[in-house]
Amino acid sequence: MTKEKGVYTGKIEKDADGNYFCGPYLLDFKHVESNFKLGDEVNLKTVITNPSDRSFNKYNQKSRVFFLANEKE
Repeated sequence: MTKEKGVYTGKIEKDADGNYFCGPYLLDFKHVESNFKLGDEVNLKTVITNPSDRSFNKYNQKSRVFFLANEKE
């Protein structure tokens, strides 16, 4: 996992609580469910402070804008 083409590049994973994440970043659940699968390598374009009280302690930053690593921006 390296930093390139944006904020972060890594693979989509899912934790025991059902959260999708990439490295230290929480991923938007609906975006992952409708466009990606576990193990896809993605580039995170932007991150924000995680607005969810339930997952903030585990993931204090969240990405809503990300795309497959092999696709151009």
